[in-house]
Amino acid sequence: MDYSNAVQVNQRRSAGYLPTVWDPELIKSFSTPYTYESHGARLEELKQDAKCLFKSINQLEEKLGLINTVQRLGVRTYFVNEIKEVLNHANPNIANDLHTVALQFRLLRENGFFVNLDVFNKFTDNDGKFKDSLREDVAGLMSLYEASFLGLHGEEVLEEAKIFSTKHLKLVMGKLENDLREQVKQSLEVPLYWRFPRSEARNFIDIYQRDSKKNLVLLELAKLDFNLLQSIYLKEIKELAEWWKDLNINDKLPFARDRMVECYFWAMGSVPEPQFYKCRRNLTKFGSLATVLDDVYDVYGTMEELNAYTNAVNRWDLEAIKDLPEYMKVCYLAMYNHVNEMVQDALEDLGLDILPYVKDQWVSYVRSLHVEAGWFHGGYKPTLNEYFKNGWISIGVALGLAYAFFGVMEEYSSKENLPLEFLENWSDSELFYWPSLLTRLWDDLKTSKLEMERGETAKSIQCYMIQEGVCEEEARNYIKGLTNDSWKKFNKFIAQSSLPSGFADTALKMTRCVHRMYHYGDWFGIQSEANKDCVNSSLFNPI
Repeated sequence: MDYSNAVQVNQRRSAGYLPTVWDPELIKSFSTPYTYESHGARLEELKQDAKCLFKSINQLEEKLGLINTVQRLGVRTYFVNEIKEVLNHANPNIANDLHTVALQFRLLRENGFFVNLDVFNKFTDNDGKFKDSLREDVAGLMSLYEASFLGLHGEEVLEEAKIFSTKHLKLVMGKLENDLREQVKQSLEVPLYWRFPRSEARNFIDIYQRDSKKNLVLLELAKLDFNLLQSIYLKEIKELAEWWKDLNINDKLPFARDRMVECYFWAMGSVPEPQFYKCRRNLTKFGSLATVLDDVYDVYGTMEELNAYTNAVNRWDLEAIKDLPEYMKVCYLAMYNHVNEMVQDALEDLGLDILPYVKDQWVSYVRSLHVEAGWFHGGYKPTLNEYFKNGWISIGVALGLAYAFFGVMEEYSSKENLPLEFLENWSDSELFYWPSLLTRLWDDLKTSKLEMERGETAKSIQCYMIQEGVCEEEARNYIKGLTNDSWKKFNKFIAQSSLPSGFADTALKMTRCVHRMYHYGDWFGIQSEANKDCVNSSLFNPI
């Protein structure tokens, strides 16, 4: 490694982050009239009434439309058996219209069924191009567009479907009525398969209640379920706000970001089911502490201090704390105590000692931060491959996934069924790699410009610019291309994985949540109005 361009850092740097907009007193002031004690009976009535809908319709297109509606309203979890029953008996070759065929294709793949691409043959010419006669079939184009994002690596028919539907949806948008035009616009911006389910539920409830064909039972169920889940999340975040306040990070490490609420949003989006409170708590604590640690390694710490902290984490021993400066002792103690709490939970809930797995992940994460700090302090510009080899770990998602997987293991009846070998070999697992790489790519696309202006470590865009001698726009387009390709490879892994479906589902939820977080910019840095609105609507404001 060439350090001939090494830079000297003689004073503390600052990223200039603003204080949190979520003051503890503000969080404490939020309330909701919804509780499971007072509204639980009505929720059960609505669920039973909604299940009857699946029995009352016979036409395939209507059944597919019902499945699509309950998924977009965010209440799919109540109808898993009914949905499987419909899809198990669905014949992809019966329908002849593009809308039904494409909708069925998407719903089947979303729910774990494999569908062959030849279902689209009837809509293509001999050259493999989609027929020109479809160009004004708006419902068909929309369904085809959404289905194209369920494509696997190498499925060129779906890539052609995406190009064809995108082109003609853009051409026809100006002729559409307001609500439909807005839905097309939203889809072209973010396809359904990539959307964060909770934000999509709130958005679609608003659309659905303006639909003249809406079902009032489904609409009431979706609203009540959204608000009841929000009541759980509000209680949890108030408890976590007290934990964060007691740590007093803001006073002890004033240079670091306070993003506990943003981290809870990530935890909630990754593991939203009500029963996984401990998992959301642990993920939030990890994210909050990792955000601080990221600022220590990226901005504030000297190389000597970072060497000492990395060694202390490798030792995983409270005795190691004596070698650290005061501000780092705060980080180390908070990390150590938090992990011990999580380990104790797993012993009680799973009868399993998870410390070796969690410790291995933390050590790898901190080492990856140390590598990037070494690049900066040594003036070294990594190749793109070097950057990704380290960057998929330093983004922290792999460690977050380990937390989430241990959380959902509560659903297993005995520890003998737990796929521990998969967790032991996490660094070779695609289920850890693709969500992590996608997050790294999104983070770089949204944060690299500001971070480079602050003089921080080069990101993938800069690495590619230097390596290939291209302009920033070309480098950004290359990274965007990698995100699309990575989605396809992630899709393929999910389709072929032999792991329990709950693991792949959790990884997909986390990936979608992260995509939403970075949609409007740097989620953990600049607290934009759009991001604040997203947090408010998801966590604090009932429908």
